[in-house]
Amino acid sequence: MKLMAAYVRIVDAINYRIGRVMMWGLFVMMAVLLWSSISKTFFLPSLWTLEMAQFAMVTYYIMGGPYSIQLGSNVRMDLFYHNWSPRRKAWFDAFTVLLLILYLGVLFYGGLGSTAYSLGYWGDEPVTYFAGLLTGNEEVGRLERSSTAWRPYIWPVKAMMVFGFFLMLLQAISEFFKDIARINGQEIGAGRA
Repeated sequence: MKLMAAYVRIVDAINYRIGRVMMWGLFVMMAVLLWSSISKTFFLPSLWTLEMAQFAMVTYYIMGGPYSIQLGSNVRMDLFYHNWSPRRKAWFDAFTVLLLILYLGVLFYGGLGSTAYSLGYWGDEPVTYFAGLLTGNEEVGRLERSSTAWRPYIWPVKAMMVFGFFLMLLQAISEFFKDIARINGQEIGAGRA
C-alpha cells in the first residue's frame, strides 16, 4: 500500500503541475489566431497560423487530459451512481478505469507507431525502433512533413501526443490505485506539493 501511495503522490504531482501550465496553452492558441486575423486584415496572410493553432490545440487538449482525469472533470452519466455507497462507487470506478487503461494502452502503442513513421521508420515494431534510437542502432529517416504550403514537420506534435497518452496512462493507473484503496476502506491523497 505504501508503494501505491508513493506512486499516486508522484504521478499526481507531475500531472497537476503540467496541467496547471497547460491551462495557459489556450492563450497561446488565441494569440496565434489573433495574429492570423490581424495579418489577413492588414498585411499578407501568414501561412503558418492555422496549423500552428491546431498544434497548440492538440498540445493543450492532450497534455491537459491527465489533469482532467485527476480532477474528475471528465463527463459521467450519473443515473444511479450518486445513490451508491462509496465502496460500490470504487468497485465500479476500478472496473471502468481498467477499460480506460486498455484504451489508453492501444492509443499509446498506435501513437508510437505513428511517431516512428513520421521519423522515417516504415517497419512494424515501433518500440524496438525507439529503443534502437536510444542505443544508436537506429537512425532517423526521411522526416514526414505536412502537405500544406507551410510544410511543417509532423513529428513534434505526434511526439507530444504520445507523451500525453503516456501521462494519461500513468494517471489512469493512479486512479485505479485510489479506487483499490477506497475498496479497502483507505484513502490515498493527491501529492500536489
